[in-house]
Amino acid sequence: MNSPPPERDRRERTRVSYDTVAEEYAARIYGELTGKPFDREWLDDFAQRTRPLGPVCDVGCGPGQIARYLQERGARSLGLDLSFGNLKQARRLNSGLEFVQGDMLALPFAGETLGGIAAFYSIIHLDRDQVPVALREMARVLRPGGWLLLAFHLGTGTLHENELWGYAVDFDATMFTLAELVQHAKKAGLAVERAVERDPYAPEVEYQSRRGYILGRRT
Repeated sequence: MNSPPPERDRRERTRVSYDTVAEEYAARIYGELTGKPFDREWLDDFAQRTRPLGPVCDVGCGPGQIARYLQERGARSLGLDLSFGNLKQARRLNSGLEFVQGDMLALPFAGETLGGIAAFYSIIHLDRDQVPVALREMARVLRPGGWLLLAFHLGTGTLHENELWGYAVDFDATMFTLAELVQHAKKAGLAVERAVERDPYAPEVEYQSRRGYILGRRT
C-alpha cells in the first residue's frame, strides 16, 4: 500500500484517472453483474421497492451497468458520474437512459426528488471525513420513504493506485467497516433495514476484497 500523494485534489485525480481508463473500464466491467448473483438479488429488491416512488439515480455510474439493470426491472433510472469519459461510455452503451455529470458531495438534484439512489463502489473515492457529507446529500435528494443502496469494499485503510490495466492512473480507494457506514447512514437520517457482508467472487469476476452492502430508507 502506498501513501496517497497530497499535491492534487483527490476528486480531480479520480476524475482524470477514470477519463483515462474509461473505455477499458467499460469493456471489463459492463457485463459484471452476470457473474454476481448476490448483487443482482439486492438490485432486484431495490428496483421493486423504488418502482412506485419515482426516479432512481446510479451515483458513480461508470459505464451505466447498474442503471441499465434497474431500468430493465421497471425502475426509472438515470446515472451520474464525475468522469466525462465514463459518461461518454455510459451514453454509448445505454441508449435511452439519461446520464449527467456531477459530484456526490453536491448532487445536481432538488430536494426530495428521487425515489432511490444506488451507489455501487463510488463512495470509496471519498476521503473518510467526506462520507457523512455525501450521505447527508443523498438523504437530501431522496423523497421521504426513498431508498439508498450502498455497496463498498470492506476494510480500514486507503489504497493508492498508479497503474491499472497498463494505464497510468492516480487515485485512492477508501475501505470502510460495515458498522462505520451504518452509523453514518443513521446520522444522515436513514433507517437501515439491511446491512450485510460477503466474501469476494472468483478473481476473474472481481477484485479480491470482502464487500459490504447497506440498504437504508429516508425517514
